[in-house]
Amino acid sequence: MKNLLLTTLCLALLSCGSVRVYSDHDTTVDFDSYKTYAFFKPGIDEVEISDLDKKRILKAIESVLDAKQLTKSETPDLLINLAVKSSNEVFINQNNNMMGFGFGYGWGWGWPYNNNIARVSSQTNGMLFIDLIDTKTKQLVWQGKGKGFISEYTKKRTERIQLFVSEILKNYPPNKE
Repeated sequence: MKNLLLTTLCLALLSCGSVRVYSDHDTTVDFDSYKTYAFFKPGIDEVEISDLDKKRILKAIESVLDAKQLTKSETPDLLINLAVKSSNEVFINQNNNMMGFGFGYGWGWGWPYNNNIARVSSQTNGMLFIDLIDTKTKQLVWQGKGKGFISEYTKKRTERIQLFVSEILKNYPPNKE
């Protein structure tokens, strides 16, 4: 059940709707000094999403970082880790309709009919965290997160993941303050 929920989370990350992103960083760090990166395999292996979606996310991160002139390396300046989190939102729409019916002439008379229908729906929202860790200090120096949702029937899954990751990493490196 947990794996199903987390797989749904990954689906939730890639919504047809908007992606909300936020990033934070250590203001004492010189981000211009980082030139290379590698993925933190032990941490990424613990992320409980499908291997296919995990590969899509990693490929999207590589693509964005390559465009920012960072190089994948065996001796990296930065380690990249992922985390996911999900939450379910339940919506209840109560429709109370009182309708009368009857028979007769003029005003008539009859019995009221109560059409009390409650419709329940839910939506899984997911959050993807991308952490950048300085390999020398072993400290988190930048974190980006994106929140969104997706239907499991999305056809352009790779494109949606690429968009999601691009939005998160848009703020890396951070503007100098």
